[in-house]
Amino acid sequence: MKSQVMLPKIFNFPFTYNSKCASKIGDLVEVPFGSKKEIGVIWKKNYSEPKNIKIKNIKKKTGYSINNNLVDFIEWFSSYNMVPIGLVLKMVIGGTNKFIKIKDDSIKEKKTKTKSYRLNQEQLKALDFLEKVNNKFDVSVLQGTTGSGKTLVYFERIKKIIKKNNQALVLLPEIFLTNEFKSRFEDFFGFEPAIWHSKITPKQKRIIWKGVINNEIKILVGARSALLLPFKNLGIIIVDEEHDTSYKQDEGVIYNARDMAISRANFEKIPIHLITSVPSIETYNNICNKKYRHIKILNRYDNYPLPETKIINLNFGKIKNRYIAKESEELVKNYLEKGDQVLFFINRRGFSPYLICKRCGYKLVCTNCSIYLTFHKLKNKAICHHCSIEKEIVTKCKFERTCDYRMYGPGVEKIFDEVKSIFPNKKISIFSSDYLKTKEKAKRLFKDINENKVNILIGTQMISKGFNFPKLNCIVVIDADFSGRGYDLRTIEKNIQLYHQLSGRAGRFSSRSLIIYQTLSPQDSTLNEFIKNKSEELLRNELIVREKNNLPPFVRYIAIIISSKNKNLSNQGAKEIKIKLNQINNVEVLGPVDSPLLKIKNNYRSRLLIRFNNRFLMQKKISQVLNGLKISSKIKLTVDVDPINFA
Repeated sequence: MKSQVMLPKIFNFPFTYNSKCASKIGDLVEVPFGSKKEIGVIWKKNYSEPKNIKIKNIKKKTGYSINNNLVDFIEWFSSYNMVPIGLVLKMVIGGTNKFIKIKDDSIKEKKTKTKSYRLNQEQLKALDFLEKVNNKFDVSVLQGTTGSGKTLVYFERIKKIIKKNNQALVLLPEIFLTNEFKSRFEDFFGFEPAIWHSKITPKQKRIIWKGVINNEIKILVGARSALLLPFKNLGIIIVDEEHDTSYKQDEGVIYNARDMAISRANFEKIPIHLITSVPSIETYNNICNKKYRHIKILNRYDNYPLPETKIINLNFGKIKNRYIAKESEELVKNYLEKGDQVLFFINRRGFSPYLICKRCGYKLVCTNCSIYLTFHKLKNKAICHHCSIEKEIVTKCKFERTCDYRMYGPGVEKIFDEVKSIFPNKKISIFSSDYLKTKEKAKRLFKDINENKVNILIGTQMISKGFNFPKLNCIVVIDADFSGRGYDLRTIEKNIQLYHQLSGRAGRFSSRSLIIYQTLSPQDSTLNEFIKNKSEELLRNELIVREKNNLPPFVRYIAIIISSKNKNLSNQGAKEIKIKLNQINNVEVLGPVDSPLLKIKNNYRSRLLIRFNNRFLMQKKISQVLNGLKISSKIKLTVDVDPINFA
């Protein structure tokens, strides 16, 4: 008997093997491949078999199997995102023998003490709404202001799901959030969650993978890749912070985990809940079109009010050689005197994003990427935030002297120095990925914050997501910018979400909290509408602008990035590809243009943007064109379906 076996490699088709024992679609089997043994999956028999090739035998069955729903989803995922089926399968079952061959300890659930929680009326109403649809596909959006207790609502929902012997998947946008989430989870459920992300050990991955496929793990909390784990009996998917653009995977297999989660729920015929404080523009559009069910929680859990807001006009006449306005300083003093914590927010890592020689005008740029190097005081080096190259700050000046660099623009480290000079007796900590690289450092900082051993935090964007600091009652945004400047069409949408999340960190357990927006554009209409709590009106206006200008979600985009170490090759390759793509009906090919970040990791980048109507799925036709191309081996093509980042 012949069987077709899909292998976790860069192939878009299965291989034919002889099988001595009966196997069904989805069974994991060991097969010879070249001189090695590989783990593959019995696949559908709708692929043509090769002729005049010696067919080898399947060695053995592994005892593991994935269900037909997941097989269908893998094929759909591959087609939609224009990546080989084998690479998607690799994300499901791991690399060669990665999860299966080694024996590990089984799952041991560590019991902890639970805390008692009682849902308020708004939460109970939301829970009832979510439970209206039970064992079928349904997309529901739970929108609640920060601090409203959305997490408790879906925890209650999960509790009922797992009582029926079903599994639950909770997706988080950032690895960093899992530690904070873990403590809340343990307080509610009384045991540790299984956590999946790229930083866990190979042994942990094997144990969790086996626990998931055997239905031993009932609740899994994970980052993007958790979506493709082989759940045996998946009953619900939760996408927390669904608006977060971190759900978009930008390297390797490129996909949007939120969108793929919705599709997987559809294939599994189970409900999915999207959790947010301000929905993404796509989600909001689907709410408006009644494609998604929608419910709001308007008030915070204990009815504490949202922070008051104050706009401070930044101008150089008032704020010479510093970044914190005098008015902000005085307001902060009042909160510190009352024993409250204060956050200074600036979304830039390092000390300064620009280093320019005052003698010769030389700008310190990355030799691999078309981007300025950022000075990091922590390492006393200039670092590229794309390729991570580090440079000592020693450069020969045109005037036969060493360059005399001046630093322009602030990062968290520069704000730290300024805050330290204003409040020398206060305990100040930086909340940034550069300073919290290990789990131990993060735990120590969280402990100090919660025990009120830290008076002032200097934080980047990562502090806006999912953290609960009881004593944080004042936030100063160093430079609030709601403009849509730059190449990112999502700038306004992202800013609305970012500042809403940020403001929600303050005053969770206080009736007096404040967020200060320092800005060079105090009259900006978006900023002024935002502080009036009119986020949805802003999203509605953004949808009008998008529709008028023929932009997503009213049309679809597929980006083709053509890169080469030779700039002329990338440009020429892009022009040749455009000619071929123009032969496809019902698509508009825009470009080619140089990418805003022209060079990354020594590769020059040109972009094509394919625009087409939502009614069409063009991936198959575009794939056929791209697969038939005869271009230089020195050119690399990257395909990004539904791009978020246009850099």
